[in-house]
Amino acid sequence: MSRRIISVLMENEPGALSRVVGLFSQRGYNIETLNVAPTEDESLSRLTLTTMGDDYSIEQITKNLNKLIDVVKLVDLSEGYHIERELMMIKVRAIGNAREEIKRSVDIFRGQIIDVTQTTYTIQLAGDAEKLTAFIGAVGEAVILEVVRTGVSGISRGEKILKL
Repeated sequence: MSRRIISVLMENEPGALSRVVGLFSQRGYNIETLNVAPTEDESLSRLTLTTMGDDYSIEQITKNLNKLIDVVKLVDLSEGYHIERELMMIKVRAIGNAREEIKRSVDIFRGQIIDVTQTTYTIQLAGDAEKLTAFIGAVGEAVILEVVRTGVSGISRGEKILKL
């Protein structure tokens, strides 16, 4: 079983996302992360999802996705060189000496403190999933109040594009 990133160019219409998610649900596949937004062409959206599966399962998923009327084009980004990023906002308890230690960790991980109160910091961090998970480990779960993650966004490297 391997983690796969599938990027789908689809019609930006009501129900399109529901049909994609329904396909996964009907087939018993799990979506680990899901990210969708309109593209530069307002009639199209780009959906990026991560899932786990062997080669056969992923082949079945892509074949079934291609059958959906809303799907214009798709690519398994994991098959080639790609760039992936995820955004995380994390609210941590920051009191006393912990404030400076948290600031150092934010700097090391190239994050930003985007909100400050007397007892909390809200931190923004972008990178791959491993980096974000490593930051959580570095600050320690005891100080974490809340975590929000966007899920993976990905794009192929070089000349390869997902476009009509």
